[in-house]
Amino acid sequence: MDSALTTIGLPLALGIIMFGLGLDLTIADFKRIGRNPKAVAIALACQLLLLPAVCFGLVLAFDLPALLAIGMLLLAASPGGTTANLFSHLFRGDVALNISLTAINSIISIVTLPLITNLAIDHYDKGDSISMPIGEVVQVFAIVLIPVGIGMLVRDRKPSFAAAMDKPVRVASAIILAALVLAILVDQRDNVVDYLGDVGLVAALFCAISLLTGYFVPRAFGVIERQAIASSMEIGVHNGTLAIFVAVEILESTEASVPAAVYSIVMFVLATLWGLTLVRLLRRDEPVSAPTARG
Repeated sequence: MDSALTTIGLPLALGIIMFGLGLDLTIADFKRIGRNPKAVAIALACQLLLLPAVCFGLVLAFDLPALLAIGMLLLAASPGGTTANLFSHLFRGDVALNISLTAINSIISIVTLPLITNLAIDHYDKGDSISMPIGEVVQVFAIVLIPVGIGMLVRDRKPSFAAAMDKPVRVASAIILAALVLAILVDQRDNVVDYLGDVGLVAALFCAISLLTGYFVPRAFGVIERQAIASSMEIGVHNGTLAIFVAVEILESTEASVPAAVYSIVMFVLATLWGLTLVRLLRRDEPVSAPTARG
């Protein structure tokens, strides 16, 4: 991939997206985690424990090539992002829960992302020099957390500006992600058909399972509807930009970034279809008001 994209484009894209997240965050969002531990704990358990195990089962079942399998597990270990918040907002989810989950999971992922990815690398070890040192991962998350902190500071000092910038930054984030996905696919154009054949079905299945798990597991434990929708979007809509950045910059493998690029396309389609389905179900279940008695 072009060096300008990897050295300038990817960090800039990640910074803009995480700055956008920071514009939605306040200290109160972190306090909300303590006031609502049940929904947060269930969603994090699904995202950090259950889904990586499901992803590993899928890459084994479909016998993916090593770098594509590592890329899938890197994706599974990546937290949700601002796109998850947007989907949650569109489909009546609890956006405040999304923001809290994204914030806490981004911090937890400093440990879990390299742990899961290194386990995948060890499993598929073929004597390659690919590694994921903790020190470099901390540097990556500095790129993530510093823009979030700046965004929070802007919101605290200039709330009207933060509110005005919210929509433009979200739109810019979506455009940037789309551009990165396109760049990955163009860079790998000679192999893209093979990659889609190799990883497209796995990515689609993983996305569908993530969305369904994120909704039905919390509901089974008594979490309310809006929070279950938020959990579904948080778990099903991963931070593809971060996964692409780690694959290209740390693992130094464009091939390992392909699953995140493919998933980023698939998740937009599946999350939209799932969100529309949930909205229809909610409307169907809403009680019909009794007719007003007349004279």
